[in-house]
This record gives sequence, structure tokens and C-alpha cells, in this order.
Amino acid sequence: MNNTIYSINGPVIKVKDTKDFSMLEMVYVGHKKLVGEVIGVTDKFTTIQVYEVTTGLKPGEPVYSTGAPLSATLGPGILTNIYDGIERPLLKIADKCGAFIDEGIDVSPIDTEKKYDVTMQVKVGDTLKGGQIYATCPETPVILHKCLLAPNLSGEVVKVMPDGQYAVNDTVAVIRTEGGEKKELTLCQKWPIRTPRPVQKRLPIARPLITGQRIIDTLFPIAKGGTAAIPGGFGTGKTMTQHQLAKWCDADIIVYIGCGERGNEMTQVLEEFSELVDPKTGRAMTDRTVLIANTSNMPVAAREASIYTGITLAEYYRDMGYHVAIMADSTSRWAEALREISGRLEEMPAEEGFPAYLPSRLAEFYERAGYMIPLSGGEGSVSIIGAVSPQGSDFSEPVTQNTKRFVRTFWALDKSLAYARHYPAINWITSYSEYIDDLAAYYKENVSPDFLQCRQRLSNILGEEAKLMEIVKLIGSDVLPEDQKLVIEISKVIRVGFLQQNAFHEDDTYVPLPKQLGMMKIILYLYDQAMRLVKNSIPVSLMAETGVFDALVKMKYNIPNNQLEKMEEYYPMIDDKLSQIK
Repeated sequence: MNNTIYSINGPVIKVKDTKDFSMLEMVYVGHKKLVGEVIGVTDKFTTIQVYEVTTGLKPGEPVYSTGAPLSATLGPGILTNIYDGIERPLLKIADKCGAFIDEGIDVSPIDTEKKYDVTMQVKVGDTLKGGQIYATCPETPVILHKCLLAPNLSGEVVKVMPDGQYAVNDTVAVIRTEGGEKKELTLCQKWPIRTPRPVQKRLPIARPLITGQRIIDTLFPIAKGGTAAIPGGFGTGKTMTQHQLAKWCDADIIVYIGCGERGNEMTQVLEEFSELVDPKTGRAMTDRTVLIANTSNMPVAAREASIYTGITLAEYYRDMGYHVAIMADSTSRWAEALREISGRLEEMPAEEGFPAYLPSRLAEFYERAGYMIPLSGGEGSVSIIGAVSPQGSDFSEPVTQNTKRFVRTFWALDKSLAYARHYPAINWITSYSEYIDDLAAYYKENVSPDFLQCRQRLSNILGEEAKLMEIVKLIGSDVLPEDQKLVIEISKVIRVGFLQQNAFHEDDTYVPLPKQLGMMKIILYLYDQAMRLVKNSIPVSLMAETGVFDALVKMKYNIPNNQLEKMEEYYPMIDDKLSQIK
């Protein structure tokens, strides 16, 4: 039976009177064979969303079934690549058809001609279970690619090719399944993007994702396998913060999803990533990065798929035993794509026009994060950091509020901080992290037993300052008692000298945890010594005249990351300056 297009509404098309399609099946639409996915089935109509531009499509054109769900191709060659939302390689497409993507273009997601040095990890007679490693090859100079048996397969190895050079579609081994069927194993596999990849066990979260950003690592940490949201209005530095995290966080692999962002911004990301030198290896940052670029002028349905494509690639590398960090920029644009498609489907809108299933879709995405024991053994994790772009910086809108329900770290970006050039512009009053208790044992064992105590004291001082500033706005700071004036003075040192960070300074762009602790201890030592003087009726204004507060603000630049012993010089300096007060 020939299935043909009955109606077209933007990216949504309908096929009438057919039982040939199943839910979430991938299909090809029209003479140009545009990629689509079945999103609704009734006895009268099959509804399909098309991931390409439908301009020029006509009723009566054929729709072809594939019998398989929308899947990502997984194998060596993913890293260093730039994809669109449905895993089409943009650089290869540019070579083939120029700056604009031709409709219905069919390009393999990974290079099928490039040969890799493959080392086999199995021998004839071995029993292979789903998710186990059967071959390895260096994908980039810094990442070893481990070829995994598809999770739904298992069997006995009956043939193994010798070590050597193979392309991704070459057969390197053959297994006999329990049903007696022989399956050829190549270097790649396919996996449906909307289905989470199975694991052996989900582990409790106990290790931080170290970013080198003081306000994050000290006040609002994210765990490996954790989730975080970066909400902020236009110009508050969401993309810039994610760049810093991508460059410096201690993940093995970065998946950067540009979902519905401006084209020029995405171009900047692509150019910057290609120029970045990886601080860990000294090589190009792209050696351990995959970029998914789905800009605001690309088909809206593909924007919805890009998030799932990104998380599937991340899970694949997690299953090899790597720690992966996903930067999703921005989930608001993804939610807007859901809203647009929902409108075309004439579904009943919920709050602000978003579909009623927005919370469950957000939950589905963020729940795919975690610290796991993969089927191949060892440990791996996926950490998700999603930017949210609330219109007019209104954090009460649905995407921000629903994201808040499913993430455990919330880095609220503040417009006034960004405009004052205080970066990262994370507001220390409205942000929070629920991972502190989970990570307490790690900080105690690997940094210092004092770390969390110092962090708590810093938070308390900043919280006290926020209350005092309400009074200062009304009646000025002159009427405050000296101990409260000291809180305001020390808070300024914390804000400018500790929380504010300079991405262009070699010793301040990334700060190791021991230096963060040392800086906290010095600031708190000054606070304690100054409070002792306040109790002896010495005014804070005299202490400020000694320049001791200014000296601590500049501390972040004066202590190189490889000479932390210089911190000890600050204690006698503080004593000396305070002892000069008459």
C-alpha cells in the first residue's frame, strides 16, 4: 500500500488511513526523503514531525517506513565532529553542498573510509555479554575508543579478525547468539536516542565535578553525575560560564549542545573550541569534544531532537568508563520548540502556552545523568549543565521553575552583577547546591577537614551582609555598629577577591581546591583578627587605612597556582598591618 502525505502544517504532516507505521518510528517523507519521526497514531491519521525544512512539500508525495526508531550512529569518529540536531556532520555537508543544508541529504554521521588501528580484546570461544568491550582503537590522541557490544546482544565469539587497520563498517568479529544466529560485529552500532542506555548499577554521588571556578567549587558545587541549571537573562553570561566549565572541569569528554542559539554565537563557540588548547593534555580541546549545533534558523523539530542526540552520545562514552559533561545551551529554546510543535498539533496548552508534558520531558532529560557502573565494568558518569533563558530574567516562568524541580544545583545569574562586570555573575544569595552533604566526605579526605567549615563561615558572612545592605539602603552605613561595618568590609573582600574571577588571567582562570581553601582561610583569619580589634573599640575605618583589605582582594593574582606556599606570607602581613593601628 502506498502511503502518501494528506496534510502539511509546518514541520507536522499527516498520513491518512494507514496501519503501516508504529509510534516513534523513523520515516522518510516526500520525494526528497526528508527525515521524520512518527509522533501520533490513530485509526484515521498518522502524525509525523519532520526534522528538515518542509518548503515545497506537497500532498500526495510518498512516505516511506524504515521499521526502526530515530537512532544515533555510535562509533569512532564522533569526537572532534560538529553535528546538527539529528547527527548529520555539518563539515561534511558543507563540503558537499555549501553553507546551506540541502533537503534530504544523506551523509554518514561518522567517516566510513578512515581506518583505525584496532586491537581486539576477545578470542574465539569467549562469551560476550551486552555492553562488554570486544575491541579498542585510538579515536583521538587523548581518547581510546572502546567498541562495546550492543546492550541487547550476547553470545559466543566464533570468529576474530587479527589486530590491524579497519574502517568503522568492517567486520572485526562474529558472535553466535543463544538462538544460533550469527552476528557480525563492526566498530559501530546504532541506538534509539529517546531510550536511555542500560547500566549495571547507579552509584551514590560522592565526588565533585571540579571546575576551578571558586564560587562553584566552594559555595555551590556540582557532583560528577549531577545536574545543574544556569538560568539568566540576556547578556548575563550563560554561554561564557559554560565555556569556562567546558574548558576547565575535570570531565574526560565534553558534549556541547547549542540548542536554538543565535547562529553568530554558535559560530563563536565552534571557532573558540577549535582554537582552545586543552589544559590537561596541551593538545586541541576538540580532541575530547563533540559539538551539536542546532541554531535558531534551523528546523524547529530538529532542535527538539538535538538534546536527545547529545545525551545518547554522552551515555555511549560513559559506557566506556569515561566521565562526560554535557553543556545544554539552552533548554529554554528546546522548550520553545516543544511549544511550537504542540501548537501545530492543536494540543491543549498549559502554562504560558507550553505543553502539559513539559515537566515530564525535562525530567526525562535530567534523569539520564548519573554516576554509574556501566555494563562494561569500571565507573562512568554523565553530568548535565543546562542553561535556561527566562524572558526578561523572570525566574518564575515555567521552564525555570520546572527545571528547578529536577536539578540539584542552581546557579542563578544576576543581571546587575553582569552589568557591573562581576563574572561569573552567579548570585550567591539566590543560588544553591544540594550536593554539599553528599560531597562532605570527599572534601574531608582529599582537601581538608576544614574546607566545609570555612565554606559555611563564608556563606554566613555573605548572608549577613545581604541583610545589612537592606538597612544601609535606608539609612546609610554610618549608623551601623563597628562589628557590622566589619561584616560589610569583609564581604567586599569575599565578593571581589574570592567570588569574582578573571578568565583572562593565567592564575585566576582556573584555581585548584587547595588554593581556594588557602584563600578562604586567609580571609577568615583577617576577619577574626579584625573582630578582636573591634571588640577593643578600634574602628574599622582605621583598619581600612592600613590597606590590609585591598591587599587580600589582590591575593588571587599574587599567588601563582604552582607556588601555594606564598600564602603563608599573608598571615604575618595581616598581623603586621593591624599592629600598626594606634
